[in-house]
Amino acid sequence: MLQTKSSLFERASKVTPPTAQRATKIGVVKAEGSYLYGEDGQKYLDFASGVAVMNVGHNHPKVVEAAKRQMDEMIHAGHNVVYYPSYIELAEKLNELNGGDHMVYFSNSGAEVNEGAIKLAKKVTKRPAVISFKRGFHGRTLAATSITASSAAYRKDYEGLMPSVYYADFPYVFRSNLTEEEEVERCIQQLEEIFKFQVTPDSVAAIILEPIQGEGGYIVPPQSFLERIRRICDDHGILLVFDEIQTGFGRTGKMFAYEHFNVKPDIITLAKGIASGFPLSALIAPKEIMEQWPAGTHGGTYGGNPVACAAALASIKILEEEGLSNSTTLGKYFKGKLLELKDKYKVIGDVRGLGLMLAMELVKDDGTPDPEKLAHLRAFAEKKGVILLGCGTDKNVIRFIPPTTVTKQEIDLVLSIVEEGLTENE
Repeated sequence: MLQTKSSLFERASKVTPPTAQRATKIGVVKAEGSYLYGEDGQKYLDFASGVAVMNVGHNHPKVVEAAKRQMDEMIHAGHNVVYYPSYIELAEKLNELNGGDHMVYFSNSGAEVNEGAIKLAKKVTKRPAVISFKRGFHGRTLAATSITASSAAYRKDYEGLMPSVYYADFPYVFRSNLTEEEEVERCIQQLEEIFKFQVTPDSVAAIILEPIQGEGGYIVPPQSFLERIRRICDDHGILLVFDEIQTGFGRTGKMFAYEHFNVKPDIITLAKGIASGFPLSALIAPKEIMEQWPAGTHGGTYGGNPVACAAALASIKILEEEGLSNSTTLGKYFKGKLLELKDKYKVIGDVRGLGLMLAMELVKDDGTPDPEKLAHLRAFAEKKGVILLGCGTDKNVIRFIPPTTVTKQEIDLVLSIVEEGLTENE
């Protein structure tokens, strides 16, 4: 009797724990451009991009070439032992992209670099407290979990976590039933109440936020909110940290999302799209802050790996040459088409986002969240060969995260499948 070959999902289920569960059961063996290729021969249009990692597409030839060239020269030497070109060149480039007079520290992941940001802020200010925002996501290591408030599930059974963390409201205009101005004022007043009732501002080291919330629902705040937060930090000597892990590297049509809002943070954390899939993250801050971080007070073995840095330099060049403009142009086109769908289908309560960081929130007839519709739409798209991800604390927001190198034809295909899925009987 012939035995059926086990799928990658079946094999993984035997040797990896439930916490390593994927968003799909798809096993893939190859990736190129906007596509993943399944073990069964199925071709998938990937509008997840490895969760906003493959911002210049899968296996871009220029990234592959840069990584291979670096591998021929040096794979690892230890950034805490010696100096090497790709590390320094990438730090110089990131400094340039952020206006100069900055310094850069490299780590491996988003959670790790956010932990570094917390340590830096505490070291420099000599203050204990951190303010984060509800629906914000910053990672799953212990300190990163402590400042994450997008799901209680991330915290369950891990309490107590890092102390002296306080949670403010992030403006969510669609859900508030208020005007933008009213919602901003409500959130600022709630932050002021934290200062009044829970922790004095001179005890706060940092306020950390995503300039556009990612896992929390692709929520874009009004510019006035970020401007108010900047002023509050300036008034009280609090360091403002922008978690640009999902929003950085062309995702919103600019290299970094803060450029849309004319608000410069004190500390920036970067990961995901920085190196086209190679593990790398970066913490960036002005010299006057970074020079107060003494040797030995933070570190790691693999941060700034030579191959990852070479891939990052190639990725940035691709973004500058084509990705940023494509993200802006096709992002506007894509959003416009999603708004047209919103006008046709009541189930789409809201369409939001910048560049190619777009989302639509699905609601029931009474306006309440519709997570079942989201699950159906994702499953339908997968059957049609399109990978989509959800987000939002109510699990009713579908997000579109194609590479910045996506084509109009690929966007149109996804739009047609989404509309078909919206109209299909469940």
